[in-house]
Amino acid sequence: MEKRWKILPSEPELQKRLTEELGLSPLLAQLLINREITEPQQADKFLNSTLSDLHSPFLMEDMDKAVDRVISAIKNRERVCIYGDYDVDGITSTALLKIFLSETGNQPLFYFPHRLNEGRGLNPEALDRLSQQGVKLIITVDCGISDNDQVAYANRLGIDVIITDHHEVPEELPAARAILDPWQKGCKFPYKTLAGVGVTFNLVIALRTRLREEGFFGDREVPNLKHYLDLVALGTVADIVPLTDENRIFVRYGLEQLTAGRRAGIRALKEVSGCAFGTVDTVAVAYRLAPRINAAGRISQADEGFKLLATSSEEEALSIARKLNEENSQRQQIEESILKAALLQVEADARLKAGASLVLDSPDWHPGVVGIAASRLTNEYFKPTILIAVQEGVGKGSARSIPGFDIYQGIKSCQDLLKTYGGHRWAAGLTIMEDKIDEFRNRFERIVSESLSEEDLISKLSIDALLPLPKITEKLIEELNLLEPYGAGNPEPVFATTGLKLMDSWIVGNNHLKLKIKEKGRIYSAIGFRMADRYPLPSAKVDLAFVPQFNEWEGVRSIQLKVKDVRTARSASS
Repeated sequence: MEKRWKILPSEPELQKRLTEELGLSPLLAQLLINREITEPQQADKFLNSTLSDLHSPFLMEDMDKAVDRVISAIKNRERVCIYGDYDVDGITSTALLKIFLSETGNQPLFYFPHRLNEGRGLNPEALDRLSQQGVKLIITVDCGISDNDQVAYANRLGIDVIITDHHEVPEELPAARAILDPWQKGCKFPYKTLAGVGVTFNLVIALRTRLREEGFFGDREVPNLKHYLDLVALGTVADIVPLTDENRIFVRYGLEQLTAGRRAGIRALKEVSGCAFGTVDTVAVAYRLAPRINAAGRISQADEGFKLLATSSEEEALSIARKLNEENSQRQQIEESILKAALLQVEADARLKAGASLVLDSPDWHPGVVGIAASRLTNEYFKPTILIAVQEGVGKGSARSIPGFDIYQGIKSCQDLLKTYGGHRWAAGLTIMEDKIDEFRNRFERIVSESLSEEDLISKLSIDALLPLPKITEKLIEELNLLEPYGAGNPEPVFATTGLKLMDSWIVGNNHLKLKIKEKGRIYSAIGFRMADRYPLPSAKVDLAFVPQFNEWEGVRSIQLKVKDVRTARSASS
């Protein structure tokens, strides 16, 4: 789909204020303004925040209750179970809490429901098994906020439940011992868009604070929570929450820990992912590390990803990492198969192609992989998309959205047709009987079409500024790097140059587009990842939208342009 370029307006007065008070360049000041950071104090905190800027975890509703109950379990040597979701967010949350509780002397059990056989969240069969094992406290991580009936059942079994979650809060909350979710009414925690692992880490901070105040550790070394931030960064980046405020701090320091590779599992994961050397950034996490951890929960069982992160054995870590790497390759093949089939469905149905949404289903799809395919289909057609894998009369769907449409609320409007649903504005999941899918498809399409205009359904590329190529220097790129880490809520700065002379273009690697551009006597190298479909490019002049970056190859550093879009030269605002 062709993108409409949108050049963000320059704000000279706001620029001047930031440059004068903080000594920033006008370009960096404008980039902050484009990210709605306009006050000097706000900008200074964004650029220079440290771990001391984290909010007090005790501002979170029910934190005192949660801490009291967990400490009681630690002191009374109760059997605790950490009950996690099967994605990277849930796996890292489980590993983090398991490692911390082990440092207090408690050896908790852990449990991940099987994606295909049990589905997300608590279930009675699992609760029965945990009760038989003597569990008296369950701590959910990245799940549980909608499990009213299941929590009531746990209570009848004599099991207390503490819920830690970050998903949308239902009108009626479960009768848990404590609920930690920044979205619940009355919660004074100032930052709401934490990942599940961020909520779990706040619980760990609060636990360590209270235990240290009580002198629990005595002469023993107090756990260094900075060393846990590799897990927090993994889960936060993988869950695509905004990298602002507290998440930005977690990821900035967590990337340092991932680069250092203190954990055996992280070292092994980096080795099989092809990033054993060099700095780990959010791109490496999102496209190399996280997918391999996720593969376990999608293809088989999430336990393997957890064991990788929790083990201290180099041999075991490498063995698990290699297995996860193989499962990730299998996942990629399944994903490509689903995507091709989904594309055929859309292209063969004019009504679907012309609609405001896509709701597709098939008995041939793997329910653990439809979410990734839905993301790619959303990018391809720029529409809210739901892919449903149907097995034995029951459909399990994953939904992804675009700016301007809250897909959780859209699905909620159809709740009478669903067995279960949950999620947030950008991504959600649902379970539906096969005979209800057509009715759901029609109603969901009506909801989306009434909510979005034709303009909303046009993909737009925000351009931070027009930037002539000769102005791109190593100093400029180093200044831009002050904005890292990049991710949701803090995208890479994108620039554009128009009317460039294209010298050559060709396909390299795995469907990547390589460009050679000449401007004012200098040759510039550019690469568009997964943009082979744009080849061949016109021999006339082109407009280029790009991210300037360093490229390291065999110890040599050079400037490279990462292509975001390329087109025949025209007005940049169109």
